[in-house]
Amino acid sequence: MAERYEFLPISKEDMVERGWYYYDFLLITGDAYVDHPSFGTAVISRLLEKEGFRVAILSQPDYHSVEELLAMGRPRYAALVNAGNIDSMVAHYTVAKRRREKDAYTPGGMGGKRPDRAVIVYSNLVKRAWPDLPIVIGGIEASLRRFAHYDYWEDKVRRPILVDSAADLLIYGMGEHQMAEIAHRLAKGEDIHQIRDVRGTCYMTKDTEDCVFSFVQEPSFEEVSRDRHAYAKAALIEHDEQDFVRGRAIIQGYEGRFLVQNPPTIPLNTQELDQVADLPYTRTYHPSYEELGGVDAIREVEFSIIHNRGCFGACNFCALTMHQGRFVTSRSHQSVVKEAQRMTENPRFKGYIHDVGGPTANFRGPACPKQAKVGACKDRQCLFPSPCPALKGDHSDYLALLRKLRAIPGVKKVFIRSGIRYDYMACDPSGEFFADLVRHHVSGQLKVAPEHISPNVLYYMGKPPKEIYERFCDKYKRLNQKYNLEQYLVPYLMSSHPGSRLEDAIYLAEYLNQTGYRPEQVQDFYPTPGTLSTAMYYTGLDPRTMEPVYVAKDPHEKAMQRALLQWKNPKNRALVLEALRKAGREDLIGHGKHCLVWDDTHSRRKEGKGKKEAPPPVREHKKVRGVKAPRPQHTKGKKQSSRSGKKSR
Repeated sequence: MAERYEFLPISKEDMVERGWYYYDFLLITGDAYVDHPSFGTAVISRLLEKEGFRVAILSQPDYHSVEELLAMGRPRYAALVNAGNIDSMVAHYTVAKRRREKDAYTPGGMGGKRPDRAVIVYSNLVKRAWPDLPIVIGGIEASLRRFAHYDYWEDKVRRPILVDSAADLLIYGMGEHQMAEIAHRLAKGEDIHQIRDVRGTCYMTKDTEDCVFSFVQEPSFEEVSRDRHAYAKAALIEHDEQDFVRGRAIIQGYEGRFLVQNPPTIPLNTQELDQVADLPYTRTYHPSYEELGGVDAIREVEFSIIHNRGCFGACNFCALTMHQGRFVTSRSHQSVVKEAQRMTENPRFKGYIHDVGGPTANFRGPACPKQAKVGACKDRQCLFPSPCPALKGDHSDYLALLRKLRAIPGVKKVFIRSGIRYDYMACDPSGEFFADLVRHHVSGQLKVAPEHISPNVLYYMGKPPKEIYERFCDKYKRLNQKYNLEQYLVPYLMSSHPGSRLEDAIYLAEYLNQTGYRPEQVQDFYPTPGTLSTAMYYTGLDPRTMEPVYVAKDPHEKAMQRALLQWKNPKNRALVLEALRKAGREDLIGHGKHCLVWDDTHSRRKEGKGKKEAPPPVREHKKVRGVKAPRPQHTKGKKQSSRSGKKSR
């Protein structure tokens, strides 16, 4: 029989039923209460429970009143606040800043149950309810807004979130080590304002001498608010110091006070990750949500397994570098197999493990042995612009883990649906993992993330060149033919990333046309806090070189770039025509196979006859701090069509 666990209390009545007449921590979250290890609220609350503390959960409280907080009663030590698994502004608004109708992390998908800027709102509620109660904030929203940051929704630089929330401490990144230490020190009677030496935390102070670590001082809030060069410089410092081995503390001034970020915490090792995975989660949402329709966010993760943390891929648009870091750690085979065996005892389990992944599914350890001793290289990315010679491309450990999972009685299929780094797969000389991936772990479609094809845009994204993607596509096709399988690739594509002009979007559209792929969905670049790409978007500068970078900010131009990637959609025809004419690419208007849209008048066909202008060459980029930048050039139409069409169709 499967083990049965209790949910943590969500009300005063729940606590009384347990015989609790006091409790230690109140955890307030913007998500519904889902007791599953994919949810940070579950991990932190179960960890504190294991450490001997009493924790109550207050999920999505009425943010207009303190009544629900007061009804819970004052906790002994602190209130812990997070916005949920995703930033509340991303949860509420599309990249076009339109309000979303549904929220997958709310019972029944109901929108509006959490406030905008939830960490700030909830923290201020706590201050109103109990003015002297310590407040610790964490989660993705607090973590990525710890410094002065560009806010896309207000189009300005906002203050560090500790200022607006009036919280006492901020935990950034994965918070198990920090939370356990803070909890025990509070329990011993230590004043929260004296807890200044915990790695992976931030605090506000009037005196930089409070910082017990060696530090670097970055431009102040006032400087980054008025000077975009200062903002880009600060963004690079923040990015460079996110390493638990070589990273220093960072100090940023704010109106006579200082934000201090202590160095990153040491990542959990394999044994610690196993212990976190083995905490007594119920692995589902609270039963009180059943009559509301449940919580959609559980559906894909309920029968998925997270086996690793961290990502040395370090794409410029991804927040993982600032949140989990570049050092990869993983769980033991025994721990992962044990979790899978428990799944088979669940009556809802149908035999399919939906994913065995993490930030990047096929990473099982550090990129190279020296990272544990000297940290990730400051001036060299592991996979960009080409794989580092020191990179270990071995997939044998991951392959062995997947084979063990496939052999468990009751498991029919083990899929991989989270990100696969195909450029990292190319570093594995054996090819054994690729063959097993195709034969056993694809659920009809394999999702990969080339993001773009234009050399210009890939350079600013920090992604590998298109030739690596083409070789991957070619091998994927050949392996499917070898094993007599009909499986497809679904590439994630992004429009309007910094560096992308209309010419780059057209270049990608031509490539898609030649390869026969018609994307149903395209993601506009979403400038969220904490990434180098967002710094590019706001400043118009590449923080790596301080050179200007083109940024599409006009909504109409962004709409044209997005429409070009879905040129076959009749709704996009007018925008595609406008974009092609604006870029001088009337050669793509007509009835030939290479054309994206047909001409709408005889006169325009006549005017455009014979006119074929290649897009302007992509600029050569300067050196990226010790890394030789690529020398990208566009490939012209028909020659590319005959080559790449055979490989990727």
